[in-house]
Amino acid sequence: MSVPFFDFDSNSTKRRRQINLGGISSATHASDILNEARLRRNQRLEEKKRQDSALIIQAWWRAALEMRDVRKQLRSTFEQDQLGTTGLRCLVLAGKDEEMLGQWSLAWVQAGREKLLQALVDPSWSTLLRTVSFLLLRSLSLNALSPYSLANVQVLEAILSLQHDSLTPHVRESRRRILNYLCDKSYYQLLANAILQYPPGSKPSPSSSLPTLVTLLTAPFQLDTSDSLYKRFLEDLFSYIFSIPLLPNRLIASLTHFARYLPLQSLGIVNAQHIIDNTSSIEARIHILANVVAFTPSVRISALSKEALDGYFNLTSQVMGSLPPNSLDPPKQSNGAGRTYNDDSDSDSESEIQVAIVQSFTPTIVLPNIDQKTRNRLHTIASPDFINILMVASQKHRSPQRSLFTWFVMLCSLWPSKKDKILGSVLIYGGGGLVRECYRSYVRGSRLGQNLDPASLTDPAYASSWPPLLFLVDLYTQALLTMGDDEFFSTSTSSGPRNPLTLDELTSFSKQLLNIAFTLYTKEDQAQLGDIVPGMNGLKWINVRDKVTKSLQAIHARDSRKPFTPPDHWLVTSHMDVAPFVDAAIYEERQLNQPAETRILSKRQIASMSPRLGVLNNIPFAIPFDVRVSIFRSFIANDMLVNGFDRYNRNEMIKVTVRRGKIAQDGFDRLKDASLKAPIMISFIDQFGQEEAGIDGGGVFKEFLTSLCKEVFDTDRGLWLETKNRELYPNPHSYATESHSLSWYQFIGRILGKALYEGILVDVAFAGFFLAKWLGKQSFLDDLASLDPELYQGLIFLKHYPGNPEELSLNFTVAQEEFGVTKSIPLIPHGAEIPVTRENRLQYIYLVSHYKLNKQIKKQSDAFFEGLSSMIDPKWLRMFNQQELQILLGGVNSPIDLDDLRANTKYGGLYDDHEATIQRFWNVVNSFDQDQRRKLLRFATSCSRPPLLGFKELVPNFAIRDAGVDENRLPTASTCVNLLKLPRYQSERILREKLLQAINANAGFDLS
Repeated sequence: MSVPFFDFDSNSTKRRRQINLGGISSATHASDILNEARLRRNQRLEEKKRQDSALIIQAWWRAALEMRDVRKQLRSTFEQDQLGTTGLRCLVLAGKDEEMLGQWSLAWVQAGREKLLQALVDPSWSTLLRTVSFLLLRSLSLNALSPYSLANVQVLEAILSLQHDSLTPHVRESRRRILNYLCDKSYYQLLANAILQYPPGSKPSPSSSLPTLVTLLTAPFQLDTSDSLYKRFLEDLFSYIFSIPLLPNRLIASLTHFARYLPLQSLGIVNAQHIIDNTSSIEARIHILANVVAFTPSVRISALSKEALDGYFNLTSQVMGSLPPNSLDPPKQSNGAGRTYNDDSDSDSESEIQVAIVQSFTPTIVLPNIDQKTRNRLHTIASPDFINILMVASQKHRSPQRSLFTWFVMLCSLWPSKKDKILGSVLIYGGGGLVRECYRSYVRGSRLGQNLDPASLTDPAYASSWPPLLFLVDLYTQALLTMGDDEFFSTSTSSGPRNPLTLDELTSFSKQLLNIAFTLYTKEDQAQLGDIVPGMNGLKWINVRDKVTKSLQAIHARDSRKPFTPPDHWLVTSHMDVAPFVDAAIYEERQLNQPAETRILSKRQIASMSPRLGVLNNIPFAIPFDVRVSIFRSFIANDMLVNGFDRYNRNEMIKVTVRRGKIAQDGFDRLKDASLKAPIMISFIDQFGQEEAGIDGGGVFKEFLTSLCKEVFDTDRGLWLETKNRELYPNPHSYATESHSLSWYQFIGRILGKALYEGILVDVAFAGFFLAKWLGKQSFLDDLASLDPELYQGLIFLKHYPGNPEELSLNFTVAQEEFGVTKSIPLIPHGAEIPVTRENRLQYIYLVSHYKLNKQIKKQSDAFFEGLSSMIDPKWLRMFNQQELQILLGGVNSPIDLDDLRANTKYGGLYDDHEATIQRFWNVVNSFDQDQRRKLLRFATSCSRPPLLGFKELVPNFAIRDAGVDENRLPTASTCVNLLKLPRYQSERILREKLLQAINANAGFDLS
């Protein structure tokens, strides 16, 4: 079947139908139509917009032309009646016409003040003058150096002056309404803009408006002080005028007038918080503080009333509290445009784990650069003379006030680099009487710290109790730095030196502090430590905790040396369950030791969830000693597990051979770069060069460690010296600071760390001030008695010298002798040129003690502690004080408990607990005194002190082995394995004689 084909030419009215199965061409065509319609619509809108804009421009131009004509008419009318009501109305309507304002002011200056006062009587002028006053003020703020500025300010001063005796009540009320209007229009803010146009130190010309401008600063204070407007002006004055940089230098030609009429006696009515809210920048608040100090010299402070002095303390302390720490003395490092400061607490005793969470919520603050003149004014605040003036003025108004306490707390927190100097000056002028008055009148009856209830600390009802408590904490902590033990424990009521607080008062006070510290360390939400303390503007809970902790540690250190508190005074275990605390602390430490990628919780989460490590690192004495030792051992076990070490796996042991006669040198050469946390197997080489038989199961290493310590701590080697109590400390000689010596200190630190890591006791006693460095602490005057008793007595004599200390011809240097040559070491820059005076003698005592106890052995101590820290985490050591560290290292210096020793004794050979010789042995030992028992323990174990948790902790256990039937043979010992080799003596008499002969002869190591 065929299909016909139809062909249509181009002229045909019929075309072949185009079928687009894809739909692409038709869609494109529709899109083109839409785009074209959109384009045309936009063109129409743009055209309409141009037309509308043209209409607006035309309308504005017509208005401008009309306004110009109106201004011409106003100016013409004004010129015809400059001093009349019509001219005044034209001036108000003209608004920003600076030339008209200037002409009006000039006209009134020529007319005279009296004529202006007569015009003020007209009631119709009241509203008009209010507006004109604002126009004049605004003109000055925009251009205080214009040709009309002097006339403008003179007229403004005449309008606002209320001092004229002939003024009627109506005129006074009219002027008050003008002042009220200007106050609402930022009166002092506009004046501040005008004053800022005068550079500091420039001398104004005769045509300058500055002298008269200064009178405007005090004009509002002609109002009655009970007027609410007076208070508003006074707060604005401090907010905007006192925040001007170098204000005294700008007002140099009119300082007398401003200082004379500055209403300092009204400071008591000021709301300091309003001033702080008005000045949001750190720099502005710093200048407020500097300018307040500049305009309140000693004479003016002394003349202040009680209310005004309280207002002065309140204003300055709240301004200081609104600034970040170090604002007055920022770090010198520069970072771009300014210095950055992270507003966190920098406490010596703060644990890293607890501080992390507070830091994470703390904003970064940029500190401004402060000019040198302002910095010098700020330094006045911390000067001894200024502090003395404040204290004298405060004491004039009866007893010390809370406002004074707050002021000192804020200053010390704001300026930590000068804290010691500030508090030292307070102690010089206030003495112990201020400490006693503060405690007995304000702190003793406070509810703060009376229990462990967290709500009592944050209760606003107790806000007024914080300033005295924190001031006392700071002041007494400072007093302890230069207080010897003889003074601390003195009970004399004579005029001689004594502790300002009795021991009973210290017991109560320390309990208060302990409750506060423990409550803050165990607070569930540690992020809240960044919150502000009620009643202490700017001071945060973490700052409070650090202050309280530092004071607690200082008081506890005295109690540790010579107990004066009742048993269990420092413990809080009666208020908590110990077992969960221990488990939580071990879990936290385990989590911290985990690698970051496998750690279940972040450090911040650990800190917020369970801050037990904070308690252990800062107030460990709140937990019983044996509990902390148990936690310490668990920490070490965790560390071994994390590092994959097994002390019983011989394949992991580091094998070291040492010569009998060269134990220290061989140990240094072979172990200085080794990982001492790994198990170590020691092999001794005898005098014939042969390796001694036997396998080191731990005992041989113990003997190596004991022998090594005996050599390296020998004072003849030159690295260590002894106090009069035979306690060791690093040699301060320059030889000990050479690199070779420092390498030995580091190695010795690692070795002692290994002893602690393995639980091996070493018979070495260290000086307390050196042990303090293991804990990251410094030592002070109370520790100097053990190092240099003569120097200690000399400093105590200086502290209480009744005459003028300058008679003693002392300066800020210390003498140091080496190789027969005495050198003078400056304690501060140019110390030889600075005499010791009554005002600075406490600083001198502190610096001398600091040099002797800390600075001259710093390099040696740092090297030692670097080695120790490679083995033992420093925060583990901070669970103990100096005395406890010594016990941890060498055992407890307490009576030997024979029942405990016998219960943990192992027997070998033919011996057991019921064998006749063993029965005789225990009968004989039971008859020994404690000195003989210590000799026996030293003979068998190399250490005369028992383990701190009892003989179950002795590794390996004390053991007695059969040594044959020869009764002429003395007992011997293998100290490496704590083994006593005892022959089978047939009588107690012979056993006693032989045993005493052996332990008193200190027989050597027996290899049999």
